[in-house]
Amino acid sequence: MTSEGFLEGRRLQLARGVLLQCIMGGYPPARFYGSDDGDLALVADPAQIHRLPWSDEPRAMAICDADELSGGSSSLSTRGQLKAVIARYAAHGLAPVVATELEFFVFAPNTDPTQLFRPPVGLDGRREDGQSAFSVSSNNGLRPFFSEVYKCMAALGLPRDTFMHEMGVSQFEINLLHGDPLLLADQTFLFKHLLKEVALKHGLSVVCMAKPLAHTPGSSMHIHQSIVEIGSGKNVFTDSNGEPTSMFRHFIGGQQAGLADFTALFAPNVNSYQRLCHPYASPNNACWSHDNRAAGLRIPASSPVARRVENRLPGADANPYLAIAASLAAGLHGIEQELEPSAAIQGEFAVPDNLALPCTLHAALERLKRSQLARELFGSEFIEGYIASKTMELTSFFDEITPWERRVLAAQA
Repeated sequence: MTSEGFLEGRRLQLARGVLLQCIMGGYPPARFYGSDDGDLALVADPAQIHRLPWSDEPRAMAICDADELSGGSSSLSTRGQLKAVIARYAAHGLAPVVATELEFFVFAPNTDPTQLFRPPVGLDGRREDGQSAFSVSSNNGLRPFFSEVYKCMAALGLPRDTFMHEMGVSQFEINLLHGDPLLLADQTFLFKHLLKEVALKHGLSVVCMAKPLAHTPGSSMHIHQSIVEIGSGKNVFTDSNGEPTSMFRHFIGGQQAGLADFTALFAPNVNSYQRLCHPYASPNNACWSHDNRAAGLRIPASSPVARRVENRLPGADANPYLAIAASLAAGLHGIEQELEPSAAIQGEFAVPDNLALPCTLHAALERLKRSQLARELFGSEFIEGYIASKTMELTSFFDEITPWERRVLAAQA
């Protein structure tokens, strides 16, 4: 839209079905988004209008809510779903606080998808070979790229906590500062967009797939969660003696009750399960533990005032609005129903069958399809539409024969 049109308040409308567009570009049948496929109104959030600092020409981006023309948020909008979850907390006098940790890979351009991703050539003329995890000099070869990333983050008002090289080859992680869930979802979305745009300027490719390289750690989007009282700001996970509260236990119980049903929301793509089924600190379970990275729900070491629950299931490929909404909705369900968690696990452990999670997209969609809890928390229209879109993607994946099948199976009798 032109700046003049935007400033005049001209309404931008969008076909309802676009919210269910699959990643290949197609759409499920119209019955999943209203047979008429009528319009939605895109309403800009005044706090999320940003001039894009990486653009040579003056350009801006406005994050919008997708509202029905009759009023109210569309049930197909993931941003709207997150706002609804936050409102349910507010009805209890509570406000969730979250932070996201996003991992990503920086690669050389990959023009042939049949070829493996490769690290870029750095300023030292070499490609990283995987020996730079957590090194203080690990990103020096990419210094111009990261320097512009930092400048663009500052220009967009994206505060960063820590930035580091992760375990994978040319893999990095950023920790965003904790705050309001909607704000953090917006910031996570903006940061991923920023990364890809700045990378293009530098002749690089940023990849947020969950598992772009075999035999290498995948990329997660861990979600740290706590809850405070509206008004006092007190962390309700900790009592006056600094001990865990019943609400803390119930929140974990709700997470455990919802993680398996919501796996398809946290791990939305076929590739997501490459990360979960080959876990390098990427647990595909609903166990919980104090500071054990093998558990899907980890309680990080912290002071009582900072007590929180880390959901380690979501991948970097997850929709931040939907992943945060699903995680918080599960926790609130546990609080409302006073659900008790299993016993905490420590050290090496075997995952009980009732705390194992689906390990393929097909299994996750089947679990979501049977979930009454998902329909109660997100509505049948959203859940059915989401499943329809993801089923199209899964079908498209199965329409192709992989190099592994040709290499290994062609010679079989």
